[in-house]
Amino acid sequence: MSSSLLTPDPGLVFWMIIAFGLVLFILAKFGFPVILEKLDSRKKFIDESVVAAKQAYDKLEHVQEKNRLLIEEAKREKSQIIADAAKQRDLILEKAKEKAIEEANHIVSNARKQIIQEREEAIIAIRREIAVVSVDIAEKVLRKNLKEKEDQMSMIERLVEEINLS
Repeated sequence: MSSSLLTPDPGLVFWMIIAFGLVLFILAKFGFPVILEKLDSRKKFIDESVVAAKQAYDKLEHVQEKNRLLIEEAKREKSQIIADAAKQRDLILEKAKEKAIEEANHIVSNARKQIIQEREEAIIAIRREIAVVSVDIAEKVLRKNLKEKEDQMSMIERLVEEINLS
């Protein structure tokens, strides 16, 4: 019996076919369902992972859009707050300026009134002093020079006219 590698023996082929069929049957009965089940579960896991990744990506985009909107809103609010603060500052400065001007005018007005009053008091005091001095001088002059009543009266009238003209 000479066997060649290229031409196998028919009995060997028969047993090889039976062994192959038996292995195929065992694999088909027990191996392939488990393998297919594992492949299906792996496919399902991959599909679920893809869906979860897609959902996560969509959520991320949504969160990024929400963050962008929040940032824009915060910028608008910041600008509004700054504008309101500037308005309030200007209003406070304007009120303070008006109050300062009003106080300054009040102080100047009071000072003017006080100056006028003091000037009038000084004028009145000077006139009184002049009158007292004039009376003293007149009394001394009259006693010395004017012994008669008519001379005294004419001198008094002349002095009063001179005082009024001054």
